[in-house]
Amino acid sequence: MSKHIRVLLADDEHLIRGAIAALLSYEEDLLVVAEAASGPEALAMARAHRPDVAVLDLQMPGGPDGVAVAAALRTELPGCRTMIVTSHGRPGHLKRALTAGVRGFVPKTISAQRLAEIIRNLHAGGRYIDPELAADAISAGDSPLTAREAQVLELSADGAPVAEVARRASLSTGTTRNYLSSAATKLSADNRHTAVRIAREHGWL
Repeated sequence: MSKHIRVLLADDEHLIRGAIAALLSYEEDLLVVAEAASGPEALAMARAHRPDVAVLDLQMPGGPDGVAVAAALRTELPGCRTMIVTSHGRPGHLKRALTAGVRGFVPKTISAQRLAEIIRNLHAGGRYIDPELAADAISAGDSPLTAREAQVLELSADGAPVAEVARRASLSTGTTRNYLSSAATKLSADNRHTAVRIAREHGWL
């Protein structure tokens, strides 16, 4: 029997994760060695089972998201190829994923057969980025926000008063207001709430 490609599946939606595992079980050369429902669990399972390919949901509860897990695995298990499967394919997410060393980035609408093909391709040293997501990323361009502006804008996303946002960011109220104003201006937003929406739509937060 040929050597199996060992696969880790990480998705917080049990039904989706189970369905993918069941469908991949029909592929003779693929073996799902572990499943995880969160970022920390995905890292623990990867360390324990040392998969060849990790298929990671972008957004998972309980700490690091799929991209952060991929970045950690690139350091800890350099032989493990990583791919992101997501229903939130924003341009900024794709760019973060590529920076983290992710080799595959696909929407959850992909067929199980195509997913299996991509897993094999990644294992062989290739990469696959969904063409539509790639085109969106190119047209969207890079985030105009500085890291600090993005951080402060993210901390204000729940609508907290500026003084509370300043406390969270360990900044003065005036400096915090300046960062929020600058972010809104760069995003052509009337206020910080609109700025948050625009930044999230582009995957910049």
